[in-house]
Amino acid sequence: MKPIRAVAVSTVLGIVLSASAIRADVRADEKSRVEFAGMLGRMVNLFGGKAAREGTTSVVAVKGDRKAVLGDANGQIIDLNEEKIYDLDLKKKSYTVVTFAELRRQMEEARKKAEEEAKRAPEAEKPAERDPNQKEVEVDFDVKDTGQKKAINGFDTHQVIMTITVREKGKTLEQSGGLVLTSDMWLAPKIEAMQEVAAFDLKYAQKLYGPMVNGVSASQMAAALATYPMLNDAMAKMRTEGAKLDGTAIQTTVTTEAVKSAEQLAQESKTAADSKPSAAGGGLSGRLGGMIAKKIGPKTDDASKPRATFMTMNTEVLKIATTVAAEDVAVPAGFKESK
Repeated sequence: MKPIRAVAVSTVLGIVLSASAIRADVRADEKSRVEFAGMLGRMVNLFGGKAAREGTTSVVAVKGDRKAVLGDANGQIIDLNEEKIYDLDLKKKSYTVVTFAELRRQMEEARKKAEEEAKRAPEAEKPAERDPNQKEVEVDFDVKDTGQKKAINGFDTHQVIMTITVREKGKTLEQSGGLVLTSDMWLAPKIEAMQEVAAFDLKYAQKLYGPMVNGVSASQMAAALATYPMLNDAMAKMRTEGAKLDGTAIQTTVTTEAVKSAEQLAQESKTAADSKPSAAGGGLSGRLGGMIAKKIGPKTDDASKPRATFMTMNTEVLKIATTVAAEDVAVPAGFKESK
């Protein structure tokens, strides 16, 4: 299966999603970085090279039914009308093509592979099996304007912090464990041109499916979702609520934390004296809290803490323009298709 670079999204959250047709052109220079903790993070850093470790700077351009994301060495063009994605190797002057249908198949294969690898992992590293009688989860939402203001890349912004909490229904986060997504956003007054990027991303999401994260491959995201099933619900809620914010996100930092349950913390405390790994509890606490120590990395003082950060996403808009030429969203002349 060829690795497919996930489509760069101008902001994973905090964008104004427009249901109207794409009408104008827009170009935005952006900088982004995604960090994973634990084994997944080490693999991403190892195989992702400098871009994975330090982040990437890219140009995002939208014109009609096409969107281009161009970095220093690689690029990508999405055509909603053709339902094709062109992955560009700017150094070799070549490109590959994948259809939306093929990408969906690859993502599904990656998800199944991640689940199979989890089943083959040592017992101590496996999340507990899902309880068929598991209670439903609830998603809590909170947004707060801190009143803080600052200029970023020439934009006057104010700080808004959004928090999404996923926990077992009928229990507090501390009781059941769960996930917490915190989005620290610096919003400028609404920039109409950026709605075109948001509208394109929405149309693409409707044609494909699932959250796309800048700089993360389909297989990496599938692995993260397989390890933390509730991540999908949390990101969907964050995207929905972020659409309601009045403004355009210029700088965004999203921190994703796994929270251990009271049961898991009690088990760890009980077995700490013998230096034995604590057994994961059933249900929600087992699926989330029980694998923290193994998934986040080597045991440290943080292992006994109730929360552990496993993913951080940073996105920053450097500048915006409203003039896009047809060649800005086309495969460059002289590039040859690699099959």
